[in-house]
Amino acid sequence: MKIAIGADHAGFELKEKLKQHLAAKGASVTDCGTRSAESVDYPDFARAVGEEVAGRQADFGVLVCGSGIGMAIAANKVPGIRAANVSSAEAARLSREHNDANVLTLGARLLDAQNAQEILDAWLAASFAGGRHLQRVEKIAHLESAAAHARK
Repeated sequence: MKIAIGADHAGFELKEKLKQHLAAKGASVTDCGTRSAESVDYPDFARAVGEEVAGRQADFGVLVCGSGIGMAIAANKVPGIRAANVSSAEAARLSREHNDANVLTLGARLLDAQNAQEILDAWLAASFAGGRHLQRVEKIAHLESAAAHARK
């Protein structure tokens, strides 16, 4: 499994811990930055991870900022990305099963490393349920496509 991971300065420390956790589980991890706790702009890293996932260089993406909210908003602007900001293992599971989320965003100011790892594990263990959820995910893709055509 290939995972692209990124963070801003607020999420840097947690990103580093999650990288180690993923590597210990045998995942191939691409670190899209940031490389320190020096102040940076989170949309840059949301875009980098989103493009890795949308371009299929990574199976999934993980983004960390202070709340996870900004990363989710920015990542969801990348065509093909369905980023979910979650704060529980149950929500993580549902984001994969019902929404086919391909990017997970986490809040470093809201979660400790153990909780974040549990959420990440639940998210990676889940898979898209399809069925009635497929039609809904397809409608999301249609919204994205219609918006892209409207901008042209």
